[in-house]
Amino acid sequence: MTHLVLPNDTNQLGNLLGGKLMHWIDIAAALTAMRHSSRVCVTASVDEISFNEPIKLGHMVIIRSVITRAFRTSMEIFVEVWREDPLNGTRTHTSNAFLTFVGIDQYGKPLPAPPLQPDSKEEEERFEEAAIRREARLRYRETIKARRG
Repeated sequence: MTHLVLPNDTNQLGNLLGGKLMHWIDIAAALTAMRHSSRVCVTASVDEISFNEPIKLGHMVIIRSVITRAFRTSMEIFVEVWREDPLNGTRTHTSNAFLTFVGIDQYGKPLPAPPLQPDSKEEEERFEEAAIRREARLRYRETIKARRG
């Protein structure tokens, strides 16, 4: 996806609002999950979003999302964000995010996610790392649940 940062998208410093970028990231990730599963998909979690560089008014925002792994009903999506200055063509990596999506039926019930087979070394690394992130998410949920009784 590509967007142009307009005045309505910025804060008082002339930088893209973090919430606006989060919105665009969520849409890009949802489209990736939908393409993989051929289902309506909903956001189950946002595990991590990093904002490493500001994106200024007038810059282009380039968002690239890929599925890293499909589990029983969930799919992890990795999103990279780049800014491009259209006046000089420089491109800078600004953000990364990991989101989890679930395909649902007409009643809102989760459906099995189609399997994913990594094709390259980079895809294989992301595939294995996705399992580690999933395990950490589940362990965190169990820890919080146990604390609450």
